[in-house]
Amino acid sequence: MSKHQLKAVYVISVAAELAGMHPQTLRIYERRGLVSPARTEGGNRRYSDEDIELLRRISELTDAGLNLEGIRRVMALENENVRLRRELDQARELALHAIREVERVAPASGGDLVPLKQAVAVFGRRNAFDRD
Repeated sequence: MSKHQLKAVYVISVAAELAGMHPQTLRIYERRGLVSPARTEGGNRRYSDEDIELLRRISELTDAGLNLEGIRRVMALENENVRLRRELDQARELALHAIREVERVAPASGGDLVPLKQAVAVFGRRNAFDRD
């Protein structure tokens, strides 16, 4: 049994009541791919707390005037935003770790870091920084 299935405990009528919707609406959302409840071995739907929160978010977006395709796109963008924020947090953590490591190692090397001159080379052109 998957992690999602272990937490999926609500039958469709209870999930619909918790989300403030009609059970048929939940079936429509499932057919449209907006929600994917777990299934028992007998094929009955079981909704998790995360599913209920998702249904409430869908309800907010329909109340704001979005159609189901608009809701799908908004939710995809929201999920992408969450993913990108996680990546950014990880990159920040890696950068902080690298800075701390450089600060730790730099005094041991006996000197400060020395900046290097950088130039941009364009294929087929002479470097503007080169002077004869």
